[in-house]
Amino acid sequence: MKESKRKNRKRSLEDLNVIDDFLMNAAASEPEGGAEFCRLLLSTLLERKIGKVQVNVQKMIPAYTPGLRGIRMDVEVVEEMEPVLQVYDIEPCMYETKTENLAKHNRFYQGRIDGRYLQSGEWDFSKLPNLYVIMILPYDPFGKDYMMYQIQSRCKEVPELDYPDGLMYIYFNTRGTKGGSPEIRKMLDYLQKSTAENVTGETLQKIHQHVVKVKEQPEVREEYMLLEEKMYYERKAAAREADLKRRKEDILELLEDYGKIPEELREIIEAEGETEVLTRWHKLAARCGSLSVFEKRMWEGSE
Repeated sequence: MKESKRKNRKRSLEDLNVIDDFLMNAAASEPEGGAEFCRLLLSTLLERKIGKVQVNVQKMIPAYTPGLRGIRMDVEVVEEMEPVLQVYDIEPCMYETKTENLAKHNRFYQGRIDGRYLQSGEWDFSKLPNLYVIMILPYDPFGKDYMMYQIQSRCKEVPELDYPDGLMYIYFNTRGTKGGSPEIRKMLDYLQKSTAENVTGETLQKIHQHVVKVKEQPEVREEYMLLEEKMYYERKAAAREADLKRRKEDILELLEDYGKIPEELREIIEAEGETEVLTRWHKLAARCGSLSVFEKRMWEGSE
């Protein structure tokens, strides 16, 4: 119960950590320092120098056809290198999801991202960029206590065979203790808890200064307030829908004790959206004794 209350507690902008997708997006999209923020972050996590980059945040990639699903990339960073582009899809995630869903989620994202980089009729697949799908997680997705898991395609029969498809999935676990490097460990600590106490070294100092600056910007504060308000009403609406669903299920469960529920009656109950009506029906279903009595009396007192 205490954990649930903490998750639902409204957080101030000052309380946000960089692993929160709102703050990550705000820091990455800031016109003056967003690109440098992303460059320093990637250089540390990937342990190699990242050159000049372009940044796109909250990028929507629509579905190929109506009725299919598109995707939203949190932060897309494009590094221009020869002979091909390097594309980094950075996906911070504050909450735990099932590992099998995570893997297939990234498989779907990878396919949609790749589809944008070849024109119709293009047969030269060497122009496809190298793609790094990077997830930053506050939990261990694979349970092996590593701070990072780098996953690439491999040949089962010949593991040492090079298979240069240009694709890598990287899962960072902010709580891991094995693998990685001291620099990665410090960066993950900061992403998990973005306070001055976790700032060590020049790179983190620059990142923290940028994050503090972003939090102080009036437009960021206003956007966060609007987001919090929207999330509040969405949570409220979701809670109401869940309550209505539970009430309807309870009514139907009671009525099933009297026999098979007519389809028309079931549809009426499932379509009802007023809590007061469902409360009355629930009391009636508990004592009516039969389906016929319920149907006869269900609208009594509704005027």
